[in-house]
Amino acid sequence: MTTITVNLIASSGSTTQISGKIGKSLMEAAVSAGIDGIAADCGGLLTCATCHVYVQEPFASDASLLPPPDGEELGMIEFTAAPRKPTSRLSCQIKLTQALDGLAVELPSTQY
Repeated sequence: MTTITVNLIASSGSTTQISGKIGKSLMEAAVSAGIDGIAADCGGLLTCATCHVYVQEPFASDASLLPPPDGEELGMIEFTAAPRKPTSRLSCQIKLTQALDGLAVELPSTQY
């Protein structure tokens, strides 16, 4: 299975680069890499908001790179512990594709 590179930016500003398998979710890649800033309490079932991230440009505004969130995700984003931003997404809903190689997301200061 092919992998892509994803950049996770901690609230402190430090960046961690991980590899993620195409077809898996960003949340799955972050959990597999042991990233502390992604709690993923529900395991990707879209019943919590503990995998909240802020997607960075150009990925945040280009629907050809990252499709917009659906209604269920938007509803769950209302329950994030950190402030919601226009680029807020749940990493369990971001499926990794070749087009997302180099994706950068900022991790909020808290998931609780």
